Amino acid sequence: MTTSINAVAVFCGASHGGRPEYAAGAFELGTEIARRGMTLVYGGGRAGLMGAVADAALGAGGRVIGVITTLLKDRELGHTGIHELRVVETMHERKMMMADLADAFISLPGGLGTLDEMFEILAWAQLGIHTKPVGLLNTARYYDALWAFLDHIEREKFLRLNHRTEIVFEEKVGLLLDKLAAVAPGGARFPA
Repeated sequence: MTTSINAVAVFCGASHGGRPEYAAGAFELGTEIARRGMTLVYGGGRAGLMGAVADAALGAGGRVIGVITTLLKDRELGHTGIHELRVVETMHERKMMMADLADAFISLPGGLGTLDEMFEILAWAQLGIHTKPVGLLNTARYYDALWAFLDHIEREKFLRLNHRTEIVFEEKVGLLLDKLAAVAPGGARFPA
């Protein structure tokens, strides 16, 4: 399948979470990214949903690039079986490098780190720093409460409608990737 998306940055937890559906969703996403000939860009970890999405992409013959901080690598949390593991000093550098390498972004279930990554990418889009598509994979309805909170933010006039409609919200992996591919990714390299 041809697509304007060559690489997808996936933000997700270093834990498997409390439901088996989360790991299944990560596995399905990694497999589908590889099947479509896209490169997976992710946080470089070997544990939790990070490890699941990377292992699935690798198992399906896909290319995987991880970006990890020195601190996390020194704790032996880096995935040693991927094609490329880039090491940076700070979490901010990590997010910038992942964003620069990717043509689109997807958030799987995760904790504060995942939310931080996702919201920074959304804020950069709102500021016009990039025009790359952003999606939430709503596995097992994980992001329902967040979506409702975004409704609240919009009603309270802290979020313009056009910024809200730019977020692709989907429960099915294939549909999410299709919808992201339908949004023309913009250029805009991220500042160093």
